[in-house]
Amino acid sequence: MSIYIGNLSYEVTQDALTAVFAEYGTVKRVQLPTDRETGRPRGFGFVEMGSDAEETAAIEALDGAEWMGRDLKVNKAKPREDRGGSSGGRGGYGGSRNRY
Repeated sequence: MSIYIGNLSYEVTQDALTAVFAEYGTVKRVQLPTDRETGRPRGFGFVEMGSDAEETAAIEALDGAEWMGRDLKVNKAKPREDRGGSSGGRGGYGGSRNRY
């Protein structure tokens, strides 16, 4: 499981985020998604800690904390939802809608 961090400054770096979370335990991985077109950070990220206890400590300490001029939103990351993609879920014929 990993931690979701929202409302991040667009100036944040992986090293800076690692340093903040390292105060609460072992940081296994940091991910800062970027915009495909601009390459700019998207304002959120994910951190994977060494244990559930470390994740809980980081969440409790950092949720709502002010960092780099912003109030952080920190919680357990939710599993990524399947958005349908190429599974044939858009338009076409043979759907189950409007059957009499």
